[in-house]
Amino acid sequence: MAAKQKRIALMGFRSVGKSSVTIQFIEKQFVDSYDPTIENTFHKNLKIKGQEYALEVVDTAGQDEYSILPQSYYISVDGYVLVYSVNSRKSFDVIKIVYDKLLDMKGSSNIPVVLVGNKNDLQNDRVVSVDEGKKLASEWNVKFLETSAKEYQTVNEVFIQIVSAIERAEGGGTPEKPGGCSIS
Repeated sequence: MAAKQKRIALMGFRSVGKSSVTIQFIEKQFVDSYDPTIENTFHKNLKIKGQEYALEVVDTAGQDEYSILPQSYYISVDGYVLVYSVNSRKSFDVIKIVYDKLLDMKGSSNIPVVLVGNKNDLQNDRVVSVDEGKKLASEWNVKFLETSAKEYQTVNEVFIQIVSAIERAEGGGTPEKPGGCSIS
């Protein structure tokens, strides 16, 4: 069975950890500091219940409420990981605007999305509660996860969930749970 090609974009306000989540997934390492991303693309194979996926992960530049989303962010992208930081109210507010822009651009509400609250290792600095993240995901009817790119918490699960959401949107079926998954 040939690998299914899927293009996934990580989007969110600047400094929420989109690059950290991406690099943890691709290379299994935490990069503490780096220059702000313009846009980078990474490739990784992910196997879920016997199906191989060739993922192209687009780590986008940080968006704000005034960002114009480039056409490349919505024309050829299969699914979106929308990331905010649990220690930034602004990033949580901006992610709602990014989601609304995606809906406008795609012209559909059936967009494969996973909402991710990153930096949950910073509990003392938390300003966005788990319940707020869950509530927003419920309103959007999407999966919600909190992660810590730094501590490699649920990073793989983010990508398993977005691939599952893409498959559901395309009418296929994939697992909800990571049992039997391997990453190569």
